[in-house]
This record gives sequence, structure tokens and C-alpha cells, in this order.
Amino acid sequence: METTEKTEQSQHQSVAFLGLGVMGVPMAINLLRQGFPLRAWNRTPNRPGVEQARQAGVNVVDTLPEAIANAAIICTCVGDVQDIRDVIFGADGIVQSAQPGSLIVDFSTIGSVTAQAIAAELSSHALRFLDAPISGGDIGAKQGTLTIMVGGDPNDFSQCQSLFSALGKTIRLCGPVGSGQAVKLCNQVLGALHMVALCEAMELAKLQGLDPNLIVEVCSTGAAGSWALTNLGPKIAEGDYDPGFMIQHILKDLRLVQETLEGSGEKLPGTELANHLFESAGKLNRGEGVKQGTQAMFRVYPNH
Repeated sequence: METTEKTEQSQHQSVAFLGLGVMGVPMAINLLRQGFPLRAWNRTPNRPGVEQARQAGVNVVDTLPEAIANAAIICTCVGDVQDIRDVIFGADGIVQSAQPGSLIVDFSTIGSVTAQAIAAELSSHALRFLDAPISGGDIGAKQGTLTIMVGGDPNDFSQCQSLFSALGKTIRLCGPVGSGQAVKLCNQVLGALHMVALCEAMELAKLQGLDPNLIVEVCSTGAAGSWALTNLGPKIAEGDYDPGFMIQHILKDLRLVQETLEGSGEKLPGTELANHLFESAGKLNRGEGVKQGTQAMFRVYPNH
């Protein structure tokens, strides 16, 4: 058995993982556990996640060029559009030292237009690109059950099958570059509105003198069940607003949705309501509310 495992590990391609945040840390750890030769790097070296990754055995290096040296696949998992552009095209970015032909897989949520522009720019550097935004929160990242929505060339997608399988349960090639981002934005609209529904159900439960845990237990089994109700409902009931996915990140994603709608004349009134409620929650604690989990939307309701 040991010999077989070593043989399987030796067949894995070398991977660089750039971005050790709430999602990146467990993802890097899962790749390590599945035997991928791995180097990781984070732009801010003193973040708690960096030490957490080191404690789990991840080889965290000091510089981006060191992380991507000899890497066949370079994974990125950062916050916003400018963050990913800095990591790829900055003074010490990926394009400065990546081997020609390397495949960059971006797990961030950046929108279709940005993904397509990045892919076009990378092709002039002889580098390939997959947009692969993820869903499932920190729970899915830790359990290796993420949903991964991929846009790009089918051959590049095939090259990453074993890597994706180490991280997720539902893995889908959605179309050419940008298609993964397009699906992810639809996913974020669903997630945002599920949170509105969850908070209002919890508010109604409290107004009626019900134990909010009863709503989670009963309603999760019926037609109103959702990931948010099952996983975040108990946190709301306990007053636990620690982030699995921060409010500042859902606000960024909803901004990308609005940017996608620009010029179309279309409006999504439910999404606009969710955005307003998230903004209100983010302003709490003198603006520090944006660092809490999305379930902290409940804090804007009177009976939270």
C-alpha cells in the first residue's frame, strides 16, 4: 500500500498555491494531503493562515518567484480584481518568472470580463489560464467538497482533473474562459437572496417566540431547505458571526453582478435589496462589520 501511495504521489504535477486566506489555507492543505508537490505563498506573511498552513506541513515560501519555480500549475486565490492583476502582472508577478506553458488556475471571483482579459494577456506570455471560481464556504474548503465552476480550454481542464478532485465534489467545465465566472455570479445572487430569506425566517421565528434551531431542524427537510439554512442557520441561532465568507467579499461579488448588468437596462431588485442589507451590516461596529460572515446580515434586524 505504501509503495502504491508513493507512486501515485510522484505522478502529481508540481503546484504553486498563491493566497492563504480563509479558503486558500484549507485548499492548500488538502492538496498537500493528496500528495501534490506544493509550495505556497501569501502576500501578507504574518497572517494567521500562513502559520496555520505551516503547522499542517505546507511549504510556505517567502517570495512569489520561489513559490512558482518549476510549478506546472499555479493556483491563485485572492480577493478582488486588482489583487489578481497584481499577483499576475505586478513587478514581481507570475508573468515575470513563470515557465512558458505553465497553467494558471484562478479560484477567485473576478467576473467574466476580467477573466477573459487576463487570459488574453497571458497568452502573449505563453501562459495558459482557467477561471475556476469556487462555492461551498470554508466548510467546503476544509472538507474538500467545494463546487468548482471552470471556464477554459477542455485540454487544460483535463490536466487539472486530479487537482480539482482533491478540492471539490462538484466540478464542471462550464464553457470557454469566463464561463466559470458567469456561473459563479449566478451562484452569488442565489446565495445573497438565500441569506435574506434565512434572516427573515429567523426574525419571524423570534417574533413568534420560537426556538430558531427548530426552524433549522424542520425547514431544512422540506422545500425551503438550503445550504444557507443548514450551515448558517445554526450560527445565527447561536449569535456566531465569525466569517466563513466575509460580508466584504459578497459585496464585491454583488458589485461584479451590477457591473455585468451595466448597459443592459436590466435590474435585479432582489439582488439590490440583498446588497443594501449587506451594506447596512457592514457599516456596523464603525465599519468593521464587513469582516464578519455573511450571516451577520441578521444583525440589522431588530431582534438579532
